[in-house]
Amino acid sequence: MTTLLEAAAELRDAVDPMRFDGPLVAVYNPLAYAWEMHAAYVRRHGQGRKKAVFLGMNPGPHGMVQTGVPFGDPPMVRDFLQLDEPIGQPEHAHPLLPISGLHHRRGEVSGRRLWGLFQKKFGTADMFFKDHYVLNYCPLAFFAEGKRGPVNYTPDKLPSDQTRALYAACDMHLRAVVTATGAEWVVGVGGFAQKRAEETLADMPVKVTTILHPSPASPMANRGDWGETATGQLRAAGMW
Repeated sequence: MTTLLEAAAELRDAVDPMRFDGPLVAVYNPLAYAWEMHAAYVRRHGQGRKKAVFLGMNPGPHGMVQTGVPFGDPPMVRDFLQLDEPIGQPEHAHPLLPISGLHHRRGEVSGRRLWGLFQKKFGTADMFFKDHYVLNYCPLAFFAEGKRGPVNYTPDKLPSDQTRALYAACDMHLRAVVTATGAEWVVGVGGFAQKRAEETLADMPVKVTTILHPSPASPMANRGDWGETATGQLRAAGMW
């Protein structure tokens, strides 16, 4: 059976040569330039069987793009996950999209909210990862030209003819992760991840549910306490 680290390496190598057209000005693959950090995340927190896998969409510009860790808000990666490995640079880095790793000054709200919820409920990362794991469906970050420079461009906006090979590689990786962890649940963090999980895992003995995406771009995520909302959703689904 493929290990999580082997599956991540296979996904890294599968998507790295892919090219995309349209309004994109940059495509970053943090599994490549931040591999040391991602590998450390997998080795430290991906061991053993898991009850549930939390599945995000793709790297955020101030999270995994900087740290190589899903929802990788730099302070959370350093202080809660206790990871600190060298971060390289993309092969074709955009001058307005610098990579500064754990020294990145701008945090990621989504990551701060998600890992903050786990920290509040479980206390330590080791206690959380005893039964849970977190990954992104797609490892690539896409950027389009905005009025003030490059802006995040999510994979659901790409035309279908450009996502077939990408989604095929991501589907294979997701199935490998579920098999390796023996997960009973996959929690889609947001609607896109939920839909991809439902389609990809339809023939596997795993339950799929969802929580509201913690992005500040979502008006619903900014109403009240996002952590309480997500916890309520997981309790209602029967997972927590």
